[in-house]
Amino acid sequence: MPAIPKIRPVSDLRNKFSDISRTVHESASPVFLTKNGRGDMVVMSMEAYEQNLFESEIYLKLKEAEYQAASVKKRYTHDEVMTELRNTISKKSGKKV
Repeated sequence: MPAIPKIRPVSDLRNKFSDISRTVHESASPVFLTKNGRGDMVVMSMEAYEQNLFESEIYLKLKEAEYQAASVKKRYTHDEVMTELRNTISKKSGKKV
């Protein structure tokens, strides 16, 4: 079950910064800040931000792989992929893998 988003007025950023900081670090979830009742900003810890970036990069790479797969008909088995990978590593390292 997804966590309920934490929503605070933007004035809390100035008046209750320590509380917001503690919340984003302890929960690893963002705090959504509103201005005049409308969404204005999102505050999150650096760790959560970096995790979000990492997950976004993985998602983009998976999308790219899907597009590439859709553009060719040839499919490879697990054994074919692993054999090719071992051969590539072997050639680069000069050692048999």
